[in-house]
Amino acid sequence: MPKIDVNKVAEILRKNHVDPAVLRRVVEEMNLAVQPDPGEGDPAPPVKKQFVILVSDPSGKMPKADLTGWVLQIPQDESPASVQERLLKGAYDYNDSKKGRLYPARTVGDAIEGVPAKFFREAELWVKTKEPVIVLRTDNEIPKE
Repeated sequence: MPKIDVNKVAEILRKNHVDPAVLRRVVEEMNLAVQPDPGEGDPAPPVKKQFVILVSDPSGKMPKADLTGWVLQIPQDESPASVQERLLKGAYDYNDSKKGRLYPARTVGDAIEGVPAKFFREAELWVKTKEPVIVLRTDNEIPKE
C-alpha cells in the first residue's frame, strides 16, 4: 500500500473545502497514528564486537600461549619500529601536562587506556583499541579434507 505524507493529505482536504475544525482533528489524528508506539518495534541492540589480531606464524616461532596487545595506526610511510617511540612520546607529553602530573601514565597499558588522543595525534599515532585484544597465531595453512 502506498504511503502518503500527512501534509499532502491535509493539503488535499483543504483544496476540497473541508471544514477547518474537521481538518484540524483529522490531521491531529493522522499525526498520532504515524508516530511509533513507545516500546513497540524497538530494534534489537547491536551486537558487541571485539578486535582480534591474527598473526601468521608458519614456522612456529611464537609462544603457544595467547598474547594480548593493542591495535594502533601510524602513517603508511613510517617504520613500524617507531610505534613504541611514538607511544612513549605521547605518554611523556601527557605526563608533563597538568592532568598528567595529577594522574600520570606509568605503564604502556595506562598510557593507551588513559592518555587523550591529542597527545598521540601529535606523535602521529592513532589508538584503535583502548582495551587490550587477544593476539591469536595461525600456521597460515588451510587443511585439505
